[in-house]
Amino acid sequence: MTFCHIKKRCEKYNIYVMDKLKRLYNYLKKNNKKKVLFLTTSNRWSGDKELPKSSIIAEELMKKLGGDRCQIINVAKLKIFTCEGNVSTKRGNTCGLKDAKLNDKEKNPTGHIRCWASLNNKSDEMYKVANAIFDADIVIFFGSIRWGKMNAIYTSLIERLTWLENRHTTLGESNLLKDKEVGVVAVGHNWNGEESVKLEKEVLSFFGFKTPNQLSFNWQFLKNANDESKKGYVEEFGEFLKDFNFVETLQESIIRFREWIKKP
Repeated sequence: MTFCHIKKRCEKYNIYVMDKLKRLYNYLKKNNKKKVLFLTTSNRWSGDKELPKSSIIAEELMKKLGGDRCQIINVAKLKIFTCEGNVSTKRGNTCGLKDAKLNDKEKNPTGHIRCWASLNNKSDEMYKVANAIFDADIVIFFGSIRWGKMNAIYTSLIERLTWLENRHTTLGESNLLKDKEVGVVAVGHNWNGEESVKLEKEVLSFFGFKTPNQLSFNWQFLKNANDESKKGYVEEFGEFLKDFNFVETLQESIIRFREWIKKP
């Protein structure tokens, strides 16, 4: 990619993504009586201090909104077991039955958590996400686009929360999410980001959430799915910070890079 191409890309996307970010921020700021939950799902190696790009957006929004009504949970750091597939057993759909209730007043104070994987795995931490969702008015998922879809941690979490959807669609009980709003913020390199966000909004609407457009958007570095150059991947992070005008974050990253380069 030449400098000319980068400049044209910046001119086009800088305005677009800043508008999307401002729209999201203004919506959250306007609804200042509502509790906000950010669920970040992108990950790095545990020894890497780098913050994923989608998590940077969440952190920057948190700085502006304040921690008094806004909470961030890094889902990648939680121990969440995979879904057991009880929605499609030979016995039929057994997901979220009353028999699956997590009988632990500390982990399940509302009594609403009914997931077999939570019941069968004592160290499972899905309850932390579920209780935070129950307490929030607005929930926003942040993640990465990997192979044209939301990353594995996000997908695994959504599967584990299926009992919330199953409760009102299949079991005919109340919709615990009917008064809650949800959004998806995704970051990707070169393929299918907008389509993935659109799909996840539809999925979350099936869950029973309200999905206002102001709460979701995608940032993607390139539009060419076949552009896999090493140079492009290196340039992506800097362009991401410039596009969102995360000046302080950019300066901090430069300082950390300089310190790292000095190490023997």
